[in-house]
Amino acid sequence: MSAFAALLVRTISLSLKVGGGALTGLLFFLATVSVFPFGVGPDLNLLARIGPAILWITALLATLLGLDRLFQDDRDDGSLDLLVLAPLSLELQVLAKAIGHWVATGLPLVIVAPLLGLFLNLDPRALLAVTVTLLVGTPALTLIGTIGSALMVALRRGGMLISVLILPFTIPVLIFGVLATNAVLSATDEFLPPFLILLALNLFALVVAPVAGAAAIRTALD
Repeated sequence: MSAFAALLVRTISLSLKVGGGALTGLLFFLATVSVFPFGVGPDLNLLARIGPAILWITALLATLLGLDRLFQDDRDDGSLDLLVLAPLSLELQVLAKAIGHWVATGLPLVIVAPLLGLFLNLDPRALLAVTVTLLVGTPALTLIGTIGSALMVALRRGGMLISVLILPFTIPVLIFGVLATNAVLSATDEFLPPFLILLALNLFALVVAPVAGAAAIRTALD
């Protein structure tokens, strides 16, 4: 197994363990979306109209949970210093940890989103649109969060700070994810333009996050 794959598997394994953050994010997603129908009331048309935004906002907040520990645990047990000295470039290691975190925390949100969409009275087209946009958008959210997590390596308790720091940078992903889904609901707007912008944001984050994250870690360890 290559060093990249080994680090990816290790990140997934640690995230899925008790207290690793994956279960916390999923439970938060399930609980928050489930109580919205009780708060909004029995207006099914209103639920169907705001349902995509509810799913996207909740997925965004659930993704942020546990990101503060992505590198902090490695810093606490000393393994982060070993990762910096490893033959595999630090940029690829940051990318591996980001992908591993998304597989453990982001992908389960995408899988359960259609089920929760039924609670919000979304029709099959809207369910498909939400699932596809979350599948494309949640990796971007994780990658953006990875940069914030790397910046927090120097701080022992940066859980709330990381959310405040990276939340503004996730707004474009949220906007175009909701726009693409609402385009399917309205049947008057085009789905493809906002979806392609969402895909472009994902690819941009894929390029920038490993470089920025690695630079932040090197700065914190100097």
